[in-house]
Amino acid sequence: MTTHVIRQLAGKLGGLLLTLLLASIVIFFAVALTPGDPVTALAGGVRPTPEMIEAIRAEHHLDDPVWMQYLRWVGGVLHGDLGDSYVYGTSVASLIAPRVGISALLVGYTVVLITIVGIGSGILAAVRRRRTEKAILLGTSLGVAMPTFVVAILLIWVFGRVLGWFPVYGAGDGFVDHLYHLTLPAVSLSVLYIAYMSRITRGAIVAQQDAEHVDTARVRGLPRAHVFRRHVLLNASPPILSVSGATIAGLIAVSAVAEQAFGISGIGSLLTEAAARKDLPVVQVLSLLLVGVFVVLNAVVDVAVAIIDPDTVKRRSTA
Repeated sequence: MTTHVIRQLAGKLGGLLLTLLLASIVIFFAVALTPGDPVTALAGGVRPTPEMIEAIRAEHHLDDPVWMQYLRWVGGVLHGDLGDSYVYGTSVASLIAPRVGISALLVGYTVVLITIVGIGSGILAAVRRRRTEKAILLGTSLGVAMPTFVVAILLIWVFGRVLGWFPVYGAGDGFVDHLYHLTLPAVSLSVLYIAYMSRITRGAIVAQQDAEHVDTARVRGLPRAHVFRRHVLLNASPPILSVSGATIAGLIAVSAVAEQAFGISGIGSLLTEAAARKDLPVVQVLSLLLVGVFVVLNAVVDVAVAIIDPDTVKRRSTA
């Protein structure tokens, strides 16, 4: 690992910690200051009297200044205490833990589809011009124009109701059954991103195919497959990696749409439900978790792009 990469890694780590700190401040204050009173959720469905409201606020420190509530919350998070849910009456950690695996599997399944179909079709469109390229571009144009919830409805109707090939509710039991139940949700999430990744991949490869170092490699008589792999695809990988990182991170937030449509108990659906019911501890922790994953993934991608530096690749290729 070069000194440049180490310095960049250290800078990314410092930026990550600072971003998480700022994000925790913004998230906590934004959630705490939104309209609505969490006392209703804490009262357990009972219409609280003024005495009950005062007692609940004192018990949960809701009558303290917001900045004091934030310091207490951050201190708890740093010590592994994520707080208790206002609605469910249980710890936020125990509420989130069983849902993380399903959401991670759904996102991972979607990433595999995006990588294979999106990047694969982009490469195919770049190397096979004319009819193949036009067909792929037409398909990506259609994919970009279709929102996730529309794709989910179509998949439920066609493959769930009409053909009956896949289940349309729940996540199943066991790994194989999970994959079976998550196929339609993963496809509904991936359509938009497959189209986007295909276009990005095609553009990056086409730009490299016309580059000077590629022409030089061809003149040297190197095998066509070697030229494409070492001089075109490798140099086109930084922009593809950059977009992939942002795509994967964004999937975690967008997954709530598929989870709601297919009745999956993941962190996305939990976040939506908690926000609607003013369950502040759950919303704060999940929001910070999503921001943290987003920042970490982008930092990892930035480091990977720094390692696969286009100028370094070119020097190695021509050596």
